[in-house]
Amino acid sequence: MSAPAAFIPRLLVCDVLYTGMGGAQSPGGVVVVGGAVAATGHPDALRAAYPHAQEEHVGGVIAPPPVNAHTHLDMSAYAFEALPYFRWLPEVVIAQRERRGVAGALAGADMLAAQGVGGVGDIVNIPAVMDALLARKDLSGVLYFEVLGPIPEQAEERFAGVRALVEGWRRHPRAGELRVGLSPHTPFTVSHRLMRLVTEYAAGEGLPLQIHVAEHPSEVELFATGGGPLWANRMPALYTATFAEVIGRAPEPGLSPVRYLDELGVLAARPTLIHMVNVTPDDIARVARAGCAVVTCPRSNQHLGCGIFPWTAFTAAGVEVALGTDSVASGETLDVRDEVAFARKLYPELDPRLMVRAAVKGGHRVLGSRAPLIRRGENWQEGFVWAGQNEARR
Repeated sequence: MSAPAAFIPRLLVCDVLYTGMGGAQSPGGVVVVGGAVAATGHPDALRAAYPHAQEEHVGGVIAPPPVNAHTHLDMSAYAFEALPYFRWLPEVVIAQRERRGVAGALAGADMLAAQGVGGVGDIVNIPAVMDALLARKDLSGVLYFEVLGPIPEQAEERFAGVRALVEGWRRHPRAGELRVGLSPHTPFTVSHRLMRLVTEYAAGEGLPLQIHVAEHPSEVELFATGGGPLWANRMPALYTATFAEVIGRAPEPGLSPVRYLDELGVLAARPTLIHMVNVTPDDIARVARAGCAVVTCPRSNQHLGCGIFPWTAFTAAGVEVALGTDSVASGETLDVRDEVAFARKLYPELDPRLMVRAAVKGGHRVLGSRAPLIRRGENWQEGFVWAGQNEARR
């Protein structure tokens, strides 16, 4: 009598296998029997151990669902446009601002849930969006409330308001599954006083942090000179203080955004640093010493002309790297599998196993969660096969 079809072994062969443990391997394979994982490893070894398995070449990637470690769900109703950074801000972010809010955030959450995302690190800048997302039962991760406030004299008042909001959200019944965190927006849109207050509070309370840092080359120029296109194009409408007053020190050659945060004591709170495109070897060394993780958004950085994240240098320094999509407006989709496919073309010299690990393990480490494991005895999920990754090989 032949075995029931459900118990005939299947051997799924892929280009990259990441089981959630250790490093990824290439090529890889998974043997599935009766809806459970029977074995993982190199396809040749699996063929020898399971000679009667029905072999399926799925290509691409087999791994736990990727984590979107940085995004802006409240911009999910925006239309995508690839424009230079200083055009994108007024022509997309500001021009479409009526599309930003609860409806967009919920639509983005629906997209992530449909993708079976492994977790999300979302930046929330509207209290009503935080309330709406905390009520979701189909997502896990961290919701980082965004803090802005460049005027030093207003720091204490601003911080008191933020703290009251956070304390209320932390009492939400789902605050353990969707953790509440904080995101001091950037080193130049948050005063030195407010930055210290927020990061010290977060460190003391165990709140996760994300900060946008060194996204565009003009940010480096701003800290080195106190001027440049970032100040001229964006800041006069926001600030009544000089840049030196905002950061609490004079800009100077060699003062990078990363060095500023380090010397301010912010990196000691181990925030996750987002973008980190325009950095120096000294910046990378400071991040590594502090034990901070970084999140790269390759499509967004490319679409806005910000530069290319120095992935190899961060990896060589031992820095944990994760992946995010940024917003639909700059990244086009919320699917991190699309981000990996794009990154494989952008970094042809980089081992794709590192990218897949970053999308899974790196993301979970940023969010403080654990990846599901693909190992013997665990339930097999068809979602472990990353659809669309065959395109990345071409």
